[in-house]
Amino acid sequence: MSQLLWPFVRFLLLIEVAASVNFFHHRYEQLVEALFNVHNECPDITRIYTIGRSVQGRHLYVVEFSDNPGIHEPLEPEFKYVGNMHGNEVLGRELLLQLSEFLCEEYRRRNERITRLIWDTRIHILPSMNPDGYEVAANQVEPETLAVIHWMSRYNFVLSANLHGGALVANYPYDKAQEQRSRGYQRKSNTPSPTPDDKLFRKLAKAYSYAHHSMHQSPTCGDQFADGITNGASWYSLSKGMQDFNYLYTNCFEITLELSCDKFPPQKDLEKEWLANREALITYLEEVHQGIKGLVSDENNNGIAGAVISVHGIGHYVTSGDQGDYFRLLLPGTYTITASADGYRPQTVTITVGPAGPSLVHFQLKQDTLKGPTEKKAPATSLSSKALQKKVVPRAAHKKTQR
Repeated sequence: MSQLLWPFVRFLLLIEVAASVNFFHHRYEQLVEALFNVHNECPDITRIYTIGRSVQGRHLYVVEFSDNPGIHEPLEPEFKYVGNMHGNEVLGRELLLQLSEFLCEEYRRRNERITRLIWDTRIHILPSMNPDGYEVAANQVEPETLAVIHWMSRYNFVLSANLHGGALVANYPYDKAQEQRSRGYQRKSNTPSPTPDDKLFRKLAKAYSYAHHSMHQSPTCGDQFADGITNGASWYSLSKGMQDFNYLYTNCFEITLELSCDKFPPQKDLEKEWLANREALITYLEEVHQGIKGLVSDENNNGIAGAVISVHGIGHYVTSGDQGDYFRLLLPGTYTITASADGYRPQTVTITVGPAGPSLVHFQLKQDTLKGPTEKKAPATSLSSKALQKKVVPRAAHKKTQR
């Protein structure tokens, strides 16, 4: 099929939609009711769980979509959406409630695209990370932030987006300018701070901006962004941002989505905003299915947890999960991949990654009792204590003062 026709075909798959949840701003009790209604409507493919409590004791509820809820299936990637990190940035919260309803309704309608996503992906949606709309003193770690960090340590997430408001742009790491020092949270930079996966992050950001109704056109919202995307540090430098934390301390690639010039859009605009973002939310979710994935096992076919998967020429690696499965997002191309683990001989292969879905690359490592332990990144299922102690400052926490 022509690449020019494919976006149109994908759009047609979403044209006929069922009636969504009512378009109004949900208070906490209404948010919880909406999530449990989704579960009641689609009990076979959803699960509701909590990752902790807010400052004022409210549960931080997550709705999971999967053909086997509650179970990590080897080679099935974990994806997360997080909304409402800041109490006054509410559009992401409402969009994720709409998305949850939409996934359930379209699965029941046997929408092929949505069914394939739910069968092949474990999707976690946290509509509100900050249900209190409350901020703690700057020298403390908010319980909501700590809960999300522990959440990331329990699930081997591959791809993520954090939904914000106050601008209209898809923002990717790094947030922190290379020349910035630790004094202060942020400062104007205008100098990009690219990750080793910069081209991939740009592609991920463009996937959302071009599927969005107008983000790629960079509508006036105080700042102008080519293609509707920006490197975080190029916009302004921020220390200890959540998307940097994901990239540096877990296996997850995360971008930040600024979805509205108005942080608290009027209720009458919610349906319009949902329609502007619906296709982009699904398109970005589909981006988790690219690059390579596989199992790292020993000679007895036992999975090896914490094995390091490195790509020659890219200074960033990922690690295998508890069952030995790994996921490495990559652009199409030819790569030399090495798998290594403490006490085993490394194995290197050269593979070609195509544009249509991830390539399956398994590694079976042989024991090497003569070789000493090698330094490796902690598995994604067990963040180091050093990482847990770091203060994660959400992107755009103080951005209003910068404009």
